[in-house]
Amino acid sequence: MTNTENHGSLQTLNDVLAITSGRGERTVMLWQDDSGAWQPITANELQRRVIALTAALKAWGMDRSDRIAILAGNRWEWAVTDFAALALGLVDVPLYPTLTPEQVAYALNDSGARMLVVSTKAQYDKVVAILPQTKVECVLVMDAGVEGGAQGVKTFGFGEFLARGEGEPDIAAFQELLKKAWPEDLATIIYTSGTTGESKGVMLTHANIASNLNYSTREFDFTGDDVSISFLPLSHITARHLDYALLYRGCVLAYCPEFGRLLHSMEQLKPTVFVAVPRVYEKVRQAVEQKSSASPVRSRILKWALKTGNAHRVETLHGETPRGFAWKVAQKMVFTRIRAAFGGRVRLFISGGAPLGMNTAGWLADVGIRVHEGYGLTETSPVIALNTPLHHSIGTVGRPLGNVECRIAADGELEVKGPSIFQGYWQKPQQTKESFTEDGWFCTGDIGSFDAQGFLSITDRKKELLKTSGGKLIAPQPIEGKLKSDLLIAQAALVGDKHKFASALLSPNFVALAEWAARQNIAGDISTREGRAALVREPVVHQAYAAIVNQVNATLAPFESIKRFTVVPEEWALETGELTPSLKLKRRVIVQRYEPEIAAFYADEAVAHGS
Repeated sequence: MTNTENHGSLQTLNDVLAITSGRGERTVMLWQDDSGAWQPITANELQRRVIALTAALKAWGMDRSDRIAILAGNRWEWAVTDFAALALGLVDVPLYPTLTPEQVAYALNDSGARMLVVSTKAQYDKVVAILPQTKVECVLVMDAGVEGGAQGVKTFGFGEFLARGEGEPDIAAFQELLKKAWPEDLATIIYTSGTTGESKGVMLTHANIASNLNYSTREFDFTGDDVSISFLPLSHITARHLDYALLYRGCVLAYCPEFGRLLHSMEQLKPTVFVAVPRVYEKVRQAVEQKSSASPVRSRILKWALKTGNAHRVETLHGETPRGFAWKVAQKMVFTRIRAAFGGRVRLFISGGAPLGMNTAGWLADVGIRVHEGYGLTETSPVIALNTPLHHSIGTVGRPLGNVECRIAADGELEVKGPSIFQGYWQKPQQTKESFTEDGWFCTGDIGSFDAQGFLSITDRKKELLKTSGGKLIAPQPIEGKLKSDLLIAQAALVGDKHKFASALLSPNFVALAEWAARQNIAGDISTREGRAALVREPVVHQAYAAIVNQVNATLAPFESIKRFTVVPEEWALETGELTPSLKLKRRVIVQRYEPEIAAFYADEAVAHGS
């Protein structure tokens, strides 16, 4: 499937800065000071700060192709560091703030980074002990008041270092500097989250990301009046791509460095563009259902409103506001309050980073929210396909971008080709070679298919497909999505590869479970693991989860159905290692952690085999 008509004007990422800087005194960024007040940064001020940091980096001795790592939450300093590095011809290496010291050390050593920029004292304290083991010569700390403690490594406050390059900015000379970047220059090395093994550094050029930007925004009517909260980690290509795209199109970015501040930020700023991973949308749904479940009246009203919204789903998915008295009542009583959780002004909802799932997408459509789901990988800069206001099909990830060629291999794997495909894995030529076909197509590792209208559907990760001992293939993600649509389940993991049948590990939404248990006159202490373990052992609790599994099984083919399950006493999270930064399951970690429980599912199978 091919559509490679040439569109777009960006050649390098420096063009994004040049275009943004040309907006003068218009606000382009917002950040919160210590009092919580939102402070503006104009285009002129952004340019001044980038020029100053570029000069300071050059004076320090950073030179073209040197690597500079960024270990920080979303802040204006992140964007300024990124733009300054790109202007100077450096290669930036974004690192997830949640990485362990050992993981940070690996990325720093593998990339050969000479400089590291961190956000907080906590981040600095986390890595200070490993710095002497790396090639890092200098650390910049965004927060003030942090003193250096790493032997042989200089430490500066970000503001102090920035001041080294301040003075009367030579804008003309800086604009000439921006033009020195070539499209084929390496712009960034992004380390994958390592869900299936050792983390690899994905090499993306200016042209890779710029090509993607030229096409991903074409069918979205972003304007200078739009505001978006940047809260997804900028170390993830999805968030970084979005920030570039919105700045390029003249929108205002508001930086939210901590997920816990997102709800308050949405209340204050009332964004018009909202982009999140599916888990955020799932949490909103579960919060709504949890609140309504506390009252029989609220529960009935929500069910009625959802039924009413479902009758108008087609209009919502066409981007139209449904008409009719019942829908208007449902909107006033229920839907408006749900939208208020996003600030009340969002006109464009976008989802990426993981599969949204038909259940969640349908529920959101029924409350009047059309979510534009997209799909891509770090290696593809990232967008491969995207639903847009002009071309939208629920349950799919949209049509491929105009500069991406796609084909489906004989085994169902999606393969892609185009200017946004990465250059390879940093210092890993063999893994790079293995990720491409002999005729040069990148193997995504995802199982996909196209419908008659050209919309792409992604079934699952190729390596995560379960193959039963009877030879049947089971795609875990759609089934896990159905399980997670219930309020009582936060996460689910399907297992059963090479066994006769599928089983499931269920991680509860413990707050909702405790409230449900209390209504059954069951006391549950969810503050400790022992208390959570006791709660999930309750026979009535097991029956409740069995009912959920049976309900999902009724929608599945017999070979897909879940024959056994267990409810674990942990709620899986990024911090505890079961989820990636984009909140996808680390299936390998989960299978290892719950090896005894999985063995118990198939104990009689082993006996039957005489082993």
